[in-house]
Amino acid sequence: MLRPVLDPSPAEWISSRLGGAFGAAGRTVPRGYAAYARLCHPAERDRGGWASWREAAAETGRRAHGAMQWHALVGSPDPVNLTGALWRGSPPGRGTLPSHSLTALLAVLGEHTSASEAWFCLWEGYDWADEATLSREHLDAPRLRLPGRDYLLFSGPLKSAAELGWRPRPNWFEAQSPNLFWPDDRAWCVATEVDFDSTLVAGDEALIDALLETPGLEAWRIESDTSLAADGDRINRLP
Repeated sequence: MLRPVLDPSPAEWISSRLGGAFGAAGRTVPRGYAAYARLCHPAERDRGGWASWREAAAETGRRAHGAMQWHALVGSPDPVNLTGALWRGSPPGRGTLPSHSLTALLAVLGEHTSASEAWFCLWEGYDWADEATLSREHLDAPRLRLPGRDYLLFSGPLKSAAELGWRPRPNWFEAQSPNLFWPDDRAWCVATEVDFDSTLVAGDEALIDALLETPGLEAWRIESDTSLAADGDRINRLP
């Protein structure tokens, strides 16, 4: 079960390990790990169902690679509004992994830690992060403060990552994957930045290799200095 944590000190190790040039993966997920992966959030087709970025690239005549940007992949010069895009479905969601992707990720992560407990960070800026879903004591607690974002901290078994979210209606749960989470032994760390349409994983080589082979996840090996900025796609050039 997910538990609120009122003291952010167990998460303060992260700050000193973030850095790099603008857009670098290492500004979002901690540096110092042996290997890194980028998990591209799936897009929805206009006729229903999910599509990987590889599939979208094949359909738009572009090339899929680890530093690709969705707008470049679908031929739009506009990274926000996607005007003129060749893709007719919905773009990948930003700031959260779909539930089926999070489930697949958690299964792999659990095989690559000896810890039974994990830590989870939730960005404080979600409009549903209020007294309807969180305790007053938790909302008043000190935040984990990282460059550009402040977070509420939770702890619990790894599987409790799927418990974050809110209920717009009693019978409707809207899941929110953690913006940052890691096991107690820090064997790996996962980051889903609020504005990103991909999730970053830092860990050892065995974990990253496993993610690359996991059905239901589209994983690409990257480096901590790989640029994920809007202009970071150097292969799919736009007019």
